[in-house]
Amino acid sequence: MQKQNEKITLMREENVTKALFKLGIPMVVSMLVMALYNVVDTYFVAGLGTQQVAAVSVAFPLSLYFSGIGLTFGIGGASYISRLLGAKENKKANEVAATSLYSSLIIGILLVIIVLVFLVPILKSMGATNTILPYAKTYGFIFVISMLFSTGNVTAGNLAVAQGASNITLKAMISGAVLNMILDPILIYSLNNGVKGAAIATLISQIITSLIYIRFFYGKNSYINFRLFNFKPRLDTYSQIIKIGISMMLLQFLTGFSMSLISKTASYYGDEAVAAMGIVLRIITLGTNVVFGFMKGFQPLAGFNYGAKNYIRLREATRVSIKWTTIYCVLWTLVVFLFAHPIVSILSKDIAVIVIAEKALKVNTIMFFTFGFQFAYATLYLSIGKALWGGVLNIGRQGLFLIPVILLLPMYFQLDGVIYSQPVADIISTIVTIVLAIRIKRELMQLSI
Repeated sequence: MQKQNEKITLMREENVTKALFKLGIPMVVSMLVMALYNVVDTYFVAGLGTQQVAAVSVAFPLSLYFSGIGLTFGIGGASYISRLLGAKENKKANEVAATSLYSSLIIGILLVIIVLVFLVPILKSMGATNTILPYAKTYGFIFVISMLFSTGNVTAGNLAVAQGASNITLKAMISGAVLNMILDPILIYSLNNGVKGAAIATLISQIITSLIYIRFFYGKNSYINFRLFNFKPRLDTYSQIIKIGISMMLLQFLTGFSMSLISKTASYYGDEAVAAMGIVLRIITLGTNVVFGFMKGFQPLAGFNYGAKNYIRLREATRVSIKWTTIYCVLWTLVVFLFAHPIVSILSKDIAVIVIAEKALKVNTIMFFTFGFQFAYATLYLSIGKALWGGVLNIGRQGLFLIPVILLLPMYFQLDGVIYSQPVADIISTIVTIVLAIRIKRELMQLSI
């Protein structure tokens, strides 16, 4: 109980900057670890050849559809739980937690079955050419099975953060990632499994991560629990979860679709282009996941203080979040522009792939300095229950604005059109964010009076 009270005190009374870093840093590390899963797979698979790297890249967006389910119930449930804890409605918080987890697993099982039945046509539609398809099919079958565990892990991780226990998410993610790094070279090369070995390593790692979450939530240290008797699938509960979480599902689904669209469009210019864009997307994910992680720390702080009607503290938390994420985004941009060539060279030995990837990485980072600002307001809107505009901000950059740009630019600029799509979408997203930022700042100032 003492630890639980400390977590509540942290969100209610701790210095805002210290509270954000205490909540955010563990999540930053865990999100980086999540991104490293795919970077590590790409690094070890790179030694097998360009088609194998392209195969892993083509299959990767499938993970976003599963994480979309996990985030729908994880973020949606976490936002609701944070507000319930702030209002001291602990019993209801337990019901929301159990309903979120079990619902995500049920839907995850259904999606696994559907994807496995239609795996080959799905991979072809995502950019797998005749030379890439055999490797993509081998990798994708096991990879999809592992995503069922990933769905539950994403949900559980976000629900842990909702009660201030981000250290558990950190522990679970790091354990799985380290195991994945150890298993990859053994299963890929030592046991001669090729791309299949990379998928098996991911499956084993996700299972171990699940076991860590099970031990925590069914133990005595969790402020909320997943006891089966708390699973109460009521319409009002789903309404509160879905209205916040649906934007995360749309974000992941649209991001996955846009990634597949990028791979599909790039496939017209050769396997090297598919591999190059896949490498760039993985590197970019390392950068964006730091901001995602920090905002996962901001989310419970924002939700809790909005529920407690402490609007002055909420405004301060928003300002501090934007400040630190923007500083990071500027530093990341400088690193990419200074070291783009050596970075992409680590993930491919094919000269043609490196040339395309180096240019694409720099171009896709041009507007990255605005990303912290964009996502801070997306998180703020969602954390305080304003689902509509939070959803627009959340899905704009990687879906709502990006997809039409990807469809249009290559018609006029060929491969360059694919490469320049992201910064164009970023410009649009930044403009929309500015308008909505002004709106919510005025509203919070009025509530503070």
